[in-house]
Amino acid sequence: MLISVASGKGGTGKTTVATNLAYSLGKRARILDCDVEEPNAHLFLNPVFRDTETVNAEIPKVNMELCTLCRKCAAICRFRAINVVGKTVLVFPELCHSCGGCFRVCEPGALTVASRELGQVERGEAGDIAFIKGCLRVGEAMSPPLIKRVRTYEAKDRINIIDAPPGTSCPVISAMKGTDFVLMVTEPTPFGLHDLKLAVGAVKILGIPHGLVINRADMGDDRVREYAREENIPVLMEIPFDRRIAECYSRGGLIAEMVPEWKESFQELYQKIQSQVLV
Repeated sequence: MLISVASGKGGTGKTTVATNLAYSLGKRARILDCDVEEPNAHLFLNPVFRDTETVNAEIPKVNMELCTLCRKCAAICRFRAINVVGKTVLVFPELCHSCGGCFRVCEPGALTVASRELGQVERGEAGDIAFIKGCLRVGEAMSPPLIKRVRTYEAKDRINIIDAPPGTSCPVISAMKGTDFVLMVTEPTPFGLHDLKLAVGAVKILGIPHGLVINRADMGDDRVREYAREENIPVLMEIPFDRRIAECYSRGGLIAEMVPEWKESFQELYQKIQSQVLV
């Protein structure tokens, strides 16, 4: 099963839910940290990394001896990553999305493949749990290709828990697309509700079953619950604002480990997700 744990905004407890769910499921679980701009699931699970892979993106390199300055490469590029200026062709690697369109339209064959580093994928284990983490190179803006690379390590015989980036932009879609279920973590505040609505809109477009975890559930107001009822979104878990939980989080600990009754709660959460997927 593929479960993407997402949130409309940062700071709702998305990684807390993802890591505790993985810990509670034990060796059946595999966690993939796709929040590549700021991965922090490893702070809670303390994995031992055994392999590191550098991920590159293909970009064009121009051979001006073959180039006819026809401008077809510039015309097809929606991101203006390649442009003809006078009698030369300029490539802007940071803008390139590696779609390959420029290579296809270059009839003289003046473009060859070069590369730029996007980041790294680290693989290891956190006890019995397989752990895969993507880390975007500092200054790099193109995270979806790195997220897609992390997701190549999904295992069909495991419960794959994807810690998605926050928000509703392209990186989030890359972390949610094709999953069996999206577990959205929110909080009962005006900001939480506003960004939850954006996230629900994106998930509905993708047509993926989804449900809610409300963190710090006994604070704020009931508007998140009212919205969930109106949209027929199941609330699968509520986590209270509890001093024990706050202290555990601040120490980089797992709720399901330090407050044992929560391990059963996260196991029940998975059972609820299963029932939603099978509907």
